[in-house]
Amino acid sequence: MSESHARSAPPHTVRTVEGTTVVTPHGEIDLVTAISLAAHLDVLSSVSHPDLVIDLRSVSFIDCAGLSVLCRTRNRIQARHGRLRLVSGSSRLLRVLRATGLGGVFEIHPHLPAAQATPPPTVGFLPAAAG
Repeated sequence: MSESHARSAPPHTVRTVEGTTVVTPHGEIDLVTAISLAAHLDVLSSVSHPDLVIDLRSVSFIDCAGLSVLCRTRNRIQARHGRLRLVSGSSRLLRVLRATGLGGVFEIHPHLPAAQATPPPTVGFLPAAAG
């Protein structure tokens, strides 16, 4: 019997509130799942003046591949004169960002901004990439 160690990327909840796109990845953002997340964030950050919030409160783990995705998204959004905000109350994530020299690079909030805190009636899901 062969055992498959492949796992699919967790779904990423995406919704738009008052012109701001809120992405909520779930589970781990690592070498396996970062590819799918990067693809979704590339699409969302491809518009002019993107306004994106990445809610990391449902993320249980992030590695260097995940940090790379966040940096890439930040750079793409800055190039398009947009705004990126991260939401995380995790002291562990903040320590990782500081340890990697990224502590002052991102705009980080412990909670969703007020307008984004209440989900709208419809919530879209981006399917996980088949792996």
